[in-house]
Amino acid sequence: MAVSESTAKPSPLPREVRESIQSAYSKLIEQYGFTPRMGQRRMIADIANCLAAVQQQDGDQSDEPNYEPPICVVEAGTGTGKTLAYVLAVLPLAKQLGRKVVLATATVALQEQVILKDLPDILAGSDLQFSYTMAKGRGRYLCLSRLDSVLQDNASLDALFDLYGDQPQAADPGDRSLYQTMLEAIASGSWQGDRDEWQEPVSDSAWRQITVDNSQCMGNRCSYFKQCCFFQAREKLDQVDCIVTNHDLVLADLALGGGVILPDPSDTLYIFDEAHHLPIKSNNHFAAFTRIRGSIQWLQQADRALGQLGGENQLVNALGSEADLQAIRELLSECGAGLQEALLILERLTESLDSLDSYGNSRQHTFALGVVPAALRECAEVLEVRYSRLYQHFYELREAFKELVEDGTDLQVRLLAEQWYPLAGSLAGRADSSLKLWSSFAHADPESSAPCARWLTVTEYNEDSDISLASSPVLAADNLTERLWSRCSGAVLTSATLSALGNFDVLKMRAGLPPQTRYLSIPSPFNFAANAVLRIPRMHCEPSDTRRHTELIVGALPRLLENDLASLLLFSSRRQMQDVLQDLDPEWLERVLCQDDYQKATLLQMHRERVDSGQQSVICGLASFAEGIDLPGKYCTHVLIAKIPFAVPNDPIEATLSQWIESRGDNPFITLAVPEAAFRLVQACGRLLRNESDSGKITLFDERLVTRFYGKAILESLPPYRREIFQQQLGD
Repeated sequence: MAVSESTAKPSPLPREVRESIQSAYSKLIEQYGFTPRMGQRRMIADIANCLAAVQQQDGDQSDEPNYEPPICVVEAGTGTGKTLAYVLAVLPLAKQLGRKVVLATATVALQEQVILKDLPDILAGSDLQFSYTMAKGRGRYLCLSRLDSVLQDNASLDALFDLYGDQPQAADPGDRSLYQTMLEAIASGSWQGDRDEWQEPVSDSAWRQITVDNSQCMGNRCSYFKQCCFFQAREKLDQVDCIVTNHDLVLADLALGGGVILPDPSDTLYIFDEAHHLPIKSNNHFAAFTRIRGSIQWLQQADRALGQLGGENQLVNALGSEADLQAIRELLSECGAGLQEALLILERLTESLDSLDSYGNSRQHTFALGVVPAALRECAEVLEVRYSRLYQHFYELREAFKELVEDGTDLQVRLLAEQWYPLAGSLAGRADSSLKLWSSFAHADPESSAPCARWLTVTEYNEDSDISLASSPVLAADNLTERLWSRCSGAVLTSATLSALGNFDVLKMRAGLPPQTRYLSIPSPFNFAANAVLRIPRMHCEPSDTRRHTELIVGALPRLLENDLASLLLFSSRRQMQDVLQDLDPEWLERVLCQDDYQKATLLQMHRERVDSGQQSVICGLASFAEGIDLPGKYCTHVLIAKIPFAVPNDPIEATLSQWIESRGDNPFITLAVPEAAFRLVQACGRLLRNESDSGKITLFDERLVTRFYGKAILESLPPYRREIFQQQLGD
């Protein structure tokens, strides 16, 4: 398959940049002896020529109302060598233009590969000169102020943990010893406070006590600022040419306004590898969530914390009018009353619903087109006002603590203010989170854009239960357009799979890519027809007949996998995966490794060890194993797929998006479901051939790929595998 779309005419690439790219590419070929690939060279040229439009702008582009940042989308099939291509295309141009490069991946594995292997190899094997570092979020670094509080057992820390209903873990001798060792390592310079570089894994509960988020950090007003692990790492970002990070950190920075953690978007050329994840991650960043009973408990805990703060007479006196703690506590009570009313409305609502979708111990209801009942909306309007005032109070309290730290003349007051600042920041952050949820439920969506998905979930906890509310954009288009596409200097989006059914329409819709975006699809250099066969057995059964479909898979697996050393069996449904494993012969089941039983890294290592020792090994997994799993050569010679991977129909976000598409007169099945399923199937099949020398077979237990009109369209979108259609009979 080859897709090429372009709505933007490429600009002339500066001669010195072109020569730098050509020289670096030639030297890398000579140094490492790899074979030049036409697709890789085309990818380099297209990206460089597209981004050359950046150099035509003078001054601050963000101030130019007519500036349209060049954006290049490149689908580069497996084996193209895309990392080398985008680094050679972007880095020389960025240096020429004085721009920073932010290279963001979706997975830790690729991030580590880029920082530990790809960039060092390019530097060592070429004449390019550039510097790079990895950027991580604040939560990956130890906070010295929090560490000091833990080791001193400060009262403010007790209050903070009481706020979350936990006990201060600092009382645990093991953790206290760990924290003391960490302090000594920082003091000696042998450790820079990075969780990932500590000598052994640190539990989440232990780490949570010694780190902070943005709302709890005092920045340059903190007495530990000059030694701060996070800000020392942040300073390095200003000194390098290329920053390697992840999608989540880029989105977190954009949500804060941009330029807070990473360089300003207007000074940045972004590279998004695994770019198909970007719209989903963007939706997650701008989603909102609250548990009703959990929030009522939090309000009570916050009230107790303020009561404890009121006992700090010296600090309260210094705060003056900012410390109207009684007014805040009254507002906490008002918010609690509003939540009680919301709880009654939601309980009546759940009782009136004919049915709720069930997931384990949870039941869920999605509001059609995101429209909530009038009674709930009116209650949300009241809570929006109250939480807005509550957030403002906590924000002002936090700022008052900050001023006392900076300007206070009394040392004791300054120390107390610094200790209580993180608590005020936590309170403000939690209030702001609730405010976003209630604001979403209080307001109707603009008719000109896609609605937000809104849903409720009833969750059982032993003999208790809670009702939660959630809201999420269904498209990332508006947020990405406002915060990224309209503000960046330029951007590259790439992945092995970005198109579906021969076009980029779904990506355009989800990500809101602007009209000037340039699109290119580069096919994989693999010989699919010679190296792989796609088998669709005759089953006389469709996946909708779940029981029969499962029986046929169970009966076929021992025969289909008899001669395969290493296989990957992929399911769209956890229930079906569990049913298949339950019905398999216990002796045959011994060769199966199920994703529910092991961490992914552990499972993959066990699989490789089994294969290396000559034992048969079958990995059983869900969607997370249908992409990003790299098992080259002998480690995977057979991929089996239970059915066409259509999205779960009752997912609140996808359900709301489908309803919106239908309300506009389009068919959501054809417009959204089929292209998305084709996209996922291409990814799943892509687990088989990872190198040009790999070979094997793919078995798909779904006749719809042949018998339905949409199945045939999906089949034609797959790579040109050799096909064996209905040559095998199941259930004979």
